[in-house]
Amino acid sequence: MKNYNFLKAGLAFVTALAFNVNSQAQIKANQTVANASINNSTAFLDASSSTTWNGSSTLGKGILFPRTDLTQLVLTNNGSYLPANNPNRFDGIIVYNTGTGNTPGTGSGIGGQAVVPGFYYFSNPGSPTATTTGQWLPVGTSPKISIGTAETLTNTSIGNAPIYAIKGTFAATGSSTAVNIPSPTGMTGMYGITIYKTGTNVVYDRSLYSYTLGTSAGNAITGSPSMSVVYPSGTYDYVLEYLK
Repeated sequence: MKNYNFLKAGLAFVTALAFNVNSQAQIKANQTVANASINNSTAFLDASSSTTWNGSSTLGKGILFPRTDLTQLVLTNNGSYLPANNPNRFDGIIVYNTGTGNTPGTGSGIGGQAVVPGFYYFSNPGSPTATTTGQWLPVGTSPKISIGTAETLTNTSIGNAPIYAIKGTFAATGSSTAVNIPSPTGMTGMYGITIYKTGTNVVYDRSLYSYTLGTSAGNAITGSPSMSVVYPSGTYDYVLEYLK
């Protein structure tokens, strides 16, 4: 029994020592790490000119951001999302994404967003209690987004409103300016449409005369306000860009 107690005490000491070393190694600042210093400085942490670590004030250090796979990541705390423990709803969290594919639909924002390796931040300013409306947005000069037949969040936005895109196909009769392009779920306005011949990537039109929202077939009429386009009979691809 005494040996057992001695072992327990030894393990507790090693654990405490390891925790203390790790905790001290995680933070280094060129200011005193104290409440008064933090309160009186705009910078919460400044390690840019620590001569103790860098050797001189001109020798810098880099920050390695957390790496994660956004096709797998679920935003939780204590095993589930708790608003009281996370009042900012993860709004503003930055990660370096290593995965390629779509974000999962549960606990990861709106879900189904196409992502590729690169820096992303979670934008969730509209919901006070949940993460379901949040979006993973590319940071800065983000990688190109491949647009497919599922709703895709693009790198473009108007103000704070992101632009979505979706790819589809329609058949033209050769006798009408109207083409039946379904309105995506939740679409509130048109941003742009590109129509090109299937298999050739030849763009036929990049303008829109009219579009009917909220119908199963949007019945888009392409062309400028003074003219419209009658497509020769055949199959065409389109990329529809829109607001929600």
